[in-house]
Amino acid sequence: MEPRDAELKKELDATLHARRELGEDYDSVLVDSFLEKVEQRLDGAVDRRVRRQLAEQQMVVARGARSPQSADSWGERFGFGMVSLILAIPLSAIGAVNAGIPGLLITWVGIVGVNGVHAMHGLPRFFRREKSSSDWED
Repeated sequence: MEPRDAELKKELDATLHARRELGEDYDSVLVDSFLEKVEQRLDGAVDRRVRRQLAEQQMVVARGARSPQSADSWGERFGFGMVSLILAIPLSAIGAVNAGIPGLLITWVGIVGVNGVHAMHGLPRFFRREKSSSDWED
């Protein structure tokens, strides 16, 4: 078990222990608190991944090579979709509990929007006109 997983397991154990001591009245508060910690952990992992990819792209560009193509592999798209669906469950619950049906709808509009933007990430090259050297000359 990774050290980070051990920390998260300790947090979960502490949350469950607090739930046993405090009773069912505090379930939503305890779950929200734990989900916030999980979200912070995920945000940190995503930030590290984005920084690493940006650094790799900058190194490739600095070396004079072509800009790397976006990581457009089936595996990454599948992974993004799976993570999105997994996160949709607690986000849907939070949206529904806090704002009812409108909150649930807003949550799903956001989820669909994020997935749509991710899916469209590779498409701009079809819609964007590449500038040739003659485009810069007047």
